[in-house]
Amino acid sequence: MPEGDTVFLAAKRLRAALAGKELTRSDFRVPRYATVDLRGQVVESVGSYGKHLFIRTPSVSVHTHLKMEGSWRVFHCGQRWTKPRVAARVVLSTADVEAVGFSLGTVEVVRVRDEHRVVDHLGPDLLGPEWDAAEAVRRLERYPDQPIGVALLDQRNLAGIGNIFRSEVCFLRRVHPATRVGDVPDLLAMVNEAHRILTEAVERPPRRPLAYGRTHRPCQRCGTPLVADLLGDTAPDYDRVVQRERGIFFCPHCQPAPAG
Repeated sequence: MPEGDTVFLAAKRLRAALAGKELTRSDFRVPRYATVDLRGQVVESVGSYGKHLFIRTPSVSVHTHLKMEGSWRVFHCGQRWTKPRVAARVVLSTADVEAVGFSLGTVEVVRVRDEHRVVDHLGPDLLGPEWDAAEAVRRLERYPDQPIGVALLDQRNLAGIGNIFRSEVCFLRRVHPATRVGDVPDLLAMVNEAHRILTEAVERPPRRPLAYGRTHRPCQRCGTPLVADLLGDTAPDYDRVVQRERGIFFCPHCQPAPAG
């Protein structure tokens, strides 16, 4: 699933392509919004919050969530699309470009004044201008028995971390992902680390993982082969909670498993 940095950069590309321009065509290929017509409206802004992306006109906000396979791409008018046309769920065109959302997990058109309802349940946005580390810590501390690797994925605690960055944050802080939140030595340092590496990922992409996906490769601190395991969680999938297990990557020497 794309993480906060991917969505932030997608919003940045769309903002450069659409902001301040009049829409000449809108095509929503989802039944509920198939009749929505935004022709003649000017795109006022494009932004993100965690893993949610918003394209705003004076009256409505087009809200999308990439889920597992989604992406936004920008093409010059007449340019051949680089993904199958059948995968397109939203097309927004101006006089010179087409912004196409492919395989989007969620597509909604909401009134601008109601946009907050989409994100009110989320924790502080790691890449937002109002990032609040203390609030993220407060939310994490509500469930001290939850594994930190699960808590970091829960967008209700802090918004923007996915499976890649939870492994990276735990590795950098030398904390095993299965450690109870209440046993993490310094939660504030952990959320500050998350903020730092996501900011780094959008300022200097691409960021090469230190732990994620590096099974059997040597730890860059101590040389011990990194390992992978599964950690069960109840992480939110946009607006519902789903049960699943996901891979975690860690160094068994630098991040010893919690006792018991």
